[in-house]
Amino acid sequence: MSASSALRLAIDIGGTFTDTVLVDASGAVVASTKTLTTPDEPALGALEGLKRALAVCEAAPDQIDSFIHGTTLATNALIEKRGAQVATLTTQGFRDILEIGYERRYSQYDIDIQKPDLLVQRDRAFTIAERMSASGEILLPLDESAVPGLIAALRACRAEALAICLLHAYDNSEHEVRLRDLLSAELPDLAISISSEISPEAREFDRLCTTTANAYVQPMMARYLATFQQEFSQAGVRCPILMMTASGGMCALEAAARFPIRLVESGPAGGAILAARTAAQLGLEDVLSFDMGGTTAKLCLIDNARPQTSRQFEIARAARFIKGSGMPVRIPVIDMIEIGAGGGSIANVDRLGRMAVGPESAGSEPGPVAFGKGGGAPTVTDADVSLGYIRADLFAEGQFAIDSDAARAAIAQQIAEPLGDSIEDAARGISRMVDENMASAARMHAVESGKNITTRTMIAFGGNGPLHACRLARAAGVDRIVIPPNPGVGSAVGFLYAPVSFETVRSQYSMLRSLDFDAINALLEDMDNEARAIVRQGAPEAELKLSRSAFMRYHGQGHEIEIELPLEPLAPHDIAALTHRFEQSYAAQFSRPVPGMDIEILNWALKLGTAPPVPESVTSIGSSSNLPPTSRCRILCDVEGRIRDATQIDRKALEPGMHLIGPALITEPQTTTFVGADFDASVDGAGNLVLNRMTGA
Repeated sequence: MSASSALRLAIDIGGTFTDTVLVDASGAVVASTKTLTTPDEPALGALEGLKRALAVCEAAPDQIDSFIHGTTLATNALIEKRGAQVATLTTQGFRDILEIGYERRYSQYDIDIQKPDLLVQRDRAFTIAERMSASGEILLPLDESAVPGLIAALRACRAEALAICLLHAYDNSEHEVRLRDLLSAELPDLAISISSEISPEAREFDRLCTTTANAYVQPMMARYLATFQQEFSQAGVRCPILMMTASGGMCALEAAARFPIRLVESGPAGGAILAARTAAQLGLEDVLSFDMGGTTAKLCLIDNARPQTSRQFEIARAARFIKGSGMPVRIPVIDMIEIGAGGGSIANVDRLGRMAVGPESAGSEPGPVAFGKGGGAPTVTDADVSLGYIRADLFAEGQFAIDSDAARAAIAQQIAEPLGDSIEDAARGISRMVDENMASAARMHAVESGKNITTRTMIAFGGNGPLHACRLARAAGVDRIVIPPNPGVGSAVGFLYAPVSFETVRSQYSMLRSLDFDAINALLEDMDNEARAIVRQGAPEAELKLSRSAFMRYHGQGHEIEIELPLEPLAPHDIAALTHRFEQSYAAQFSRPVPGMDIEILNWALKLGTAPPVPESVTSIGSSSNLPPTSRCRILCDVEGRIRDATQIDRKALEPGMHLIGPALITEPQTTTFVGADFDASVDGAGNLVLNRMTGA
């Protein structure tokens, strides 16, 4: 490669593997690799990935002019409770916001209910006298005389981070900002997050949870980001590092260190972007994105090439499929369901003789038994090895030897013998259970959104996604699957198509018919200035795209509908148009509007960012069965449950138009696509593998 050639780098650090991708100026992937994640020092695995990728294309680090990074570190810290010692500071009389929550049990009749861990014990929940009205007027001045005692209490409880969430601070942040200034002057090492910056929205419980979560991971993420930048700078990478966010955009390191809660689920967001781009490329309207890695599986609904989004999600649910059992976080996020179902998910037999798979994972250390790194519990990967779906000589670019005998022995001892099954039946049971778990999650996610998955095309990627796509599709009732190029590092590839963007939401209650145009236009201008300052950190000169919206509802209702706003300053003539848009959206969701009822607005949203590149459409290609020479391998047939021959072929040998019938294994460096016995596969004009369930199968 020419020394002057510019490269773009994407690195996605997952729970088991770290994915690295290099693309050239034309957007073509020139190198990709998977390395084992190094949990204690994540940068080490990432640096190893960079070294390997550069060696493949014979390039130097200083040729990289763009670097996008996503990580599960913030997510894992919240799930595994490895953050800072955090305290809260609320308005006097509201000490127990976290304890009270929504004033309901997520499982009403469960006498052994496990409440979500909200990170702060009551002895670290402090209050201070002050009071704002819902319209932002000061009803009770801030009691600054109480600050010295508060400082002493924070020192006594050894707080490393503090979440300040005062009543109605979303409308007037004066007291929160003043408290931060006073406390920072005396406690300079204390990481302080204030709700008026982190989540300036009404609903105190959600706002406090979000601010607390941000404070909890902020010290660790600040250290991590500084170390990560230093390590890559020393390795010769000179360009700025941009961080992937949960909303599918990118931001500079400075913004990431300030709002680390927005980095939660940043890796899976990249996968949803890749799936949306593939959907746009193929002209698909209804898509189910399926990303299965070593630790978790992520499923996302995509309509008209746009991932479904949300303003809220839950972290670390005590009951995996039950809403309300986790910590609610209010940030812009690509809406997906994530479950503990990956290649490293551990299988076991309980004392009642029932098999279970996940959510516990062997991760990268020690990993599945087949990795030979000390793992002793059988996993999904061990089952796939035993079934013949993973070829030992081709796995993970040959980074380490796969011990098939050890995998079979672990399944025999811990699963087959307790159940009285053969090794093959036990391995098939592990595989079917994890596939059914993922299918159940997909169905539930779709039902919650009022949608149907059986009419959708599945776009599968991730280290294990193409391997399980046919089996999941069969369980979920999906008939068509698309496997894009470089699926094993799909989320990292998705990073490269993400815009540099920032989204902000603020609460300012208004009645639509009596809108204060001057106040709302001033609010939107202030939001624009905030977003523009953050976006310009990562895109100093790029052309930016703006969108604005309002969250509306009928007076007295509890939930809002997002309605697009014009880009110009709001004026009286906009009232009729906004009323019409709201009534149309309301009727689409609830069959009909409510005539004559007042409409109110709770939140205002603004998103500013660069425009993502538009993919070229794929031209249709005729079908041909003239395949290059293939080999045969022995597998346990996923449909018949018996050993039979399967076609094995390198994906690089397949050209557009080629067609084959399952069962087959299509191998490539970072993953394998398993074509089930009831599916066929063809290659389209963009190099996507398209799998269709055969009629009558």
